[in-house]
Amino acid sequence: MGRAGTRRSRVRKNRPFWVELPLLVALALVLALLIKTFLLQAFSIPSNSMQNTLQKGDRVLVDKLTPWFGSEPERGEVVVFHDPADWLAGVPVDEPNTAQKMLSFIGVMPSAEEKDLIKRVIGVGGDTVECAGEGPVKVNGTALDEPYVFPGNTPCSDDEDGGRFKVTVPEGKIWVMGDHRQASADSRYHQDDPDKGMVPVDEVVGRAVVVAWPLGRWSTLPIPETFENVPAKP
Repeated sequence: MGRAGTRRSRVRKNRPFWVELPLLVALALVLALLIKTFLLQAFSIPSNSMQNTLQKGDRVLVDKLTPWFGSEPERGEVVVFHDPADWLAGVPVDEPNTAQKMLSFIGVMPSAEEKDLIKRVIGVGGDTVECAGEGPVKVNGTALDEPYVFPGNTPCSDDEDGGRFKVTVPEGKIWVMGDHRQASADSRYHQDDPDKGMVPVDEVVGRAVVVAWPLGRWSTLPIPETFENVPAKP
């Protein structure tokens, strides 16, 4: 009797897979949501403003963990940030379907409803960033060597709308520019907004660290060596 009772007890404990499947799916969703919130999030490149470093439609993974430990953006990093002052005003946003909403929720795809941008950090709090004529860009008086700038572009744009500038970045903010300099409405062209073209650090989602998709474009996004030569803030 004892052995038979043990066998029946074991049989009762083996639940069918279809019973356990909803629990496994729920657990996977919770884990994905935690990863999206605290660790990594996918972001789709929405425009050509970061060519050739990033192409429109690329998927990058954004490190959201480091900022939780008090780390702030550094010069040369490629960062994703929330639209600070209606930079995307008038830019149409596609209405996501149900599948896209679900994938966005778990972090596999970025939310189409969020207005985020991606640019390269050129100056951080306390830096003086300037550019005369077509360049080069100077940070704290040191000219940057920028091989990542889109071929055929000049480091700055010789125009009166913001292409020529000299600014000092306040603490708690960053100055950002796209790598496709003549196709990027970045900090240069928003100096009339309340933050004078600067992006508050609080609006930064995180640093883009890897191009994850398409697989043929997989690569990391390191800080270019030229930023190592920039002297300390004056």
